[in-house]
This record gives sequence, structure tokens and C-alpha cells, in this order.
Amino acid sequence: MGAYATAGMQMVAARPCISASQGMLTSRAAVCQIGRTLSTSTGFASCPRICYSSPLGSSKRSGVAIRAMSRESGPQGLPIDLRGKRAFIAGVADDNGYGWAIAKALAAAGAEILVGTWVPALNIFETSLRRGKFDESRKLPDGSLMEIVKVYPLDAVYDSPEDVPEDVKGNKRYAGSSNWTVKEAAESVKNDFGSIDILVHSLANGPEVTKPLLETSRRGYLAAISASSYSFVSLLQHFLPIMNPGGATISLTYIASERAIPGYGGGMSSAKAALESDTRVLAFEAGRKGKIRVNTISAGPLGSRAAKAIGFIEKMIEYSYVNAPLQKELLAEEVGNTAAFLVSPLASAITGSIVYVDNGLNTMGLAVDSPTISS
Repeated sequence: MGAYATAGMQMVAARPCISASQGMLTSRAAVCQIGRTLSTSTGFASCPRICYSSPLGSSKRSGVAIRAMSRESGPQGLPIDLRGKRAFIAGVADDNGYGWAIAKALAAAGAEILVGTWVPALNIFETSLRRGKFDESRKLPDGSLMEIVKVYPLDAVYDSPEDVPEDVKGNKRYAGSSNWTVKEAAESVKNDFGSIDILVHSLANGPEVTKPLLETSRRGYLAAISASSYSFVSLLQHFLPIMNPGGATISLTYIASERAIPGYGGGMSSAKAALESDTRVLAFEAGRKGKIRVNTISAGPLGSRAAKAIGFIEKMIEYSYVNAPLQKELLAEEVGNTAAFLVSPLASAITGSIVYVDNGLNTMGLAVDSPTISS
């Protein structure tokens, strides 16, 4: 199973919790006293400290400027703050896909990172981490390195040990690993950490992805659905009991779910369509049952190792660059930043949504400056 391949929102102005006429406030001391009274006596703990940019006794009384300052030290603005949150990201097997970018964005926002890695790729991934191969990729905006607290073996095609065929159990690529079905992974996380706040589904696989749909076998089609869409249902089903209320989940989809993308075959377009439909239904069910938000990101093409299995990923990237409203390279970190926003309190009312991060390509029906037309 291939793995799919912290931003701050600046607040321009903030209104103070209280306002007063200049005639009422004649000195900085009076302002500070009122601020202390509000915060300690009336319980307005969230009321920002009030400061004046010029002396109150200034002759330009009509131009007094008031600005709200955070009580805590640090950058001003409206930050994405995930401190104290724990995230489990399923589908991280290297350092160049969307799963890795999401992990970095969540870590930069302060979240604790746990990852689930496809069993056959587990040894290489852990060895690369241990030997520092990913150190450059682990760098966060503040210069520190992203810490992955624990890596769990995971094959999200199998819900429980009873579902694993004998030939897979005896496969040498699974030798030495245990507790890697979805149910067992959730139990392991519960035993180790008790609970999580964020669940990320960043995995997909279509064994016949290079085949046109008309040539796709039933087995290949169902395998794509199982690995790429039902795996999300299974993950949420098993992790929901250990998710803290107010938590959030994210999955990754692609525009082939709603537009014809020749070459993206083997049932993968159908799997993405199912994933998006499931997002809406799960948003209702998980929202009512556990107060959990469920969203999916429709990301543009990225030249990750997993995406190269499609066979023409470079052409897809070039097409997007030429025809999208924003003619620029799509960066994995842009998807990561969007994920960080969606799982943060800043997106507390967003659920059941498909959020497009593709430089706007999804909006296009015809690009008038397309080389096809100009020729």
C-alpha cells in the first residue's frame, strides 16, 4: 500500500474588550488599573491587555490609537495552535508525500506525532529515520526537527487478525512485525497513549491503477476501494472510541473523483468518489457520536514516490501548471498547512467538506491560453 505522497493567520486589527472615552481615562495608570480589575475581579481572563501607542496626555487627543496585545509572549496574530494535541497519521512511509507534509505542519503547530507505516516499508522507514536520512526534511520553521514519537506498523487493508490470509501471514515482508491490523493499531495506541485528537488518512493503493476502467478486473477494482476508501471507514471506526471530543479527521482525495482523468484507472477514481461520499456520511455519524469533525482535502498532483505508480504523474503536474488559475508549482507543505488549519480550533465549524488545494485547477472547464487552443 503506497502512502500518498505551521501556518499562522495574521490578524490585521483587534478590538479591545473595553472602550472608554478620553475624558474618562486621563493616565496610563488608570488604564492599567482598569485592565487589572477586569482580569482579576470580573473574570475576563480572555480580555487582552490594553496599550496606547501615544501618551494619553498628547495634544493630538483625537488620534489616540488603541491596540490589543496578547497576554502571553510570542508572535502576535491568530496562530494555529495544536499544543497538547496528539495526531495519528496513517500512511507515512517516506519524506516526500502529503502524509509527511501534514505531519510536519501539525508538528510545527505543536501537535505530538504518531505515524502508521505500511508493514513492508516499515524497516526502511525506521532505518532512514534512525540514520538521519530524513533530518533535512524534518526541519521545522523554527529550526528544530520534527519528532515522531512512535511509528506503528499498519496495513489498513485488514481490520483484524482474523481477516489476514495465510499467505500474507507467512509473507517474509511481514516477518518480525505484529499488531498491524487496524484494530490492533488502535489498541496499541490506546495502550501507549490513551487517546488521540487528530486522525489523518493518507494512504491509497490500486494494483491496476495503470489499466483503463474498461480493462480493470473485479478483484483490482475492489482492491482499490478497500485500500483507498474503506480503509478510512475502518480507521475511524476503530479510532473513534479513543478520540477526544472536539477532535478532527482528514483524508486525501483527488479531482478524478468528479472529473474524467484518463490514465487514473483501476478503480481509483471510483475509490476517491466513495471516499468523498463517505466523508459526508461520516461527518454526520462521527459528529453526532463523538463530536468529531470529518473533512477531506482534494490535492493537486505531486511527484511523490507513491504517485509515480500512476505512470504519467509528470504530465499531470505539467498540465496543472499550465491550466490552473495559479500557474505555480503545488507544494506539499501547502496541503500540510491546510490540514493543520482544518484540524485546528480555527475550523471548529467545518465538517463534511471537500477542500481543494490544487491552485484552483478544479474550477477550470477550459483554459483559453492552453497550448492545445493556441496551436
